[in-house]
Amino acid sequence: MHVLLLKEPRDGESGPDPYIRDLASHGHKATLIPVLSFKFVSLNTLSDKLFQPEKHGGLIFTSPRAVEAVRMCLEAEERREEWSSSVKDKWNSKSIYVVGKATAELVRSLGLNPLGEDTGTADVLSHLILEREDTNILPLFFPCGSIKREVLPTALRGNGVPLETLTVYQTAEHPDLEKNLKNYFTEQGTPASIAFFSPSGVKETLPQSGSF
Repeated sequence: MHVLLLKEPRDGESGPDPYIRDLASHGHKATLIPVLSFKFVSLNTLSDKLFQPEKHGGLIFTSPRAVEAVRMCLEAEERREEWSSSVKDKWNSKSIYVVGKATAELVRSLGLNPLGEDTGTADVLSHLILEREDTNILPLFFPCGSIKREVLPTALRGNGVPLETLTVYQTAEHPDLEKNLKNYFTEQGTPASIAFFSPSGVKETLPQSGSF
């Protein structure tokens, strides 16, 4: 069976994408076409906040891209050294919340200890946060994308848990999406299945449906 995966490659992943690998192990051929592209923004502001953990009650990550933005803030050697010597430990004395195992894995690579990797969705994560936090904490810091869903902010703020958000990446259609889709359907024909991985991916792909 031929499967078309409309998703972004895993950051820092060596070898085949896990979905391609797992499908191949069951005798299926999968092709991955990136749907979205990302532009990182507000990195100076993000860096300032990362190095002032005393002003926040914890961190929230709901996407690998937000973690990637943090990693970009640590590219300078002096920043990495300061992070490793003291800052990450200050954050680890607080709660570091994540959605999903992929995001949790990247958070661990920063030296942080994630909570909530089995939650799977922002809605479920919000319940975990509300169980653990009260209303008198310092604001939780939530670096996020420009088209984040409002489920988590609404749930936390609606229950009095202070939250500070910062948009650190913007999402747009991948510049090669139309070309890659046309090439795929011309060369390989119609797949048995097409898998979408985000509402944004569906939104950006539908205008290209003439390529199917």
